[in-house]
Amino acid sequence: MSDSILSDEIRARLKKVSTASVATALFKRGLRNQYIQGVVPVSAKDETMVGQAFTLRYIPAREDRNPITVFQNPDHPQRVAIETCPPGWVLVMDGRKDARAATAGSILITRLALRGAAGVVSDAGFRDAEGIGALDMPAYFARPSAPTNLILHEALDINVPISCGDVAVFPGDVMLGDRDGVMVIPAHLADELADECTNMESFEDFVLEQVNDGAAIIGLYPPTKPEHQKSFEEWRKRNGR
Repeated sequence: MSDSILSDEIRARLKKVSTASVATALFKRGLRNQYIQGVVPVSAKDETMVGQAFTLRYIPAREDRNPITVFQNPDHPQRVAIETCPPGWVLVMDGRKDARAATAGSILITRLALRGAAGVVSDAGFRDAEGIGALDMPAYFARPSAPTNLILHEALDINVPISCGDVAVFPGDVMLGDRDGVMVIPAHLADELADECTNMESFEDFVLEQVNDGAAIIGLYPPTKPEHQKSFEEWRKRNGR
């Protein structure tokens, strides 16, 4: 498993930024495909999800390999992933974007939450979605799905590179989720993005305040007119930003 690089200080700063700011910062670095497509929060949370990725890969189920009795195996990868995802990390599942069957249900996800995980992301379905949504832990999925994973998915690999919502996710990548969705931040960029996006959030709060006061966008966003940059610096001093 990748060594943890996400300090409490970086985590706290990232919790104050949005997926939109992260997407722009990554785009500036040439990374265009870091937003997990097709996933939404099971239920909206007030706190932003931030944690490193611990991955689980599903492949298409084959009938002779996936009878209901496979869950009796103590080494079943789905169960092992729930019990070994480190506290503070995010379990990220490659469900092949096929939500016709669930990749987990409320009992497993509740156990994950009680073990201290920072969140869970699946590009397929969850069963018992109402129960998952009631947890404090953030959870993201494609949609509710009652059928067990065994009819379509075989849990195979733990903590390997996966695809989730058409994004490459490597173990240890930093997952950031808000009410809009989930971004995947390459681990080595987490620190500098925390700084850059914090500044970006401050600027956008300033711009929104100006727009609400009647300001025009041209020259303000982006700040191509020097007077707007000066006003922003004064705003930051007044607001401690």
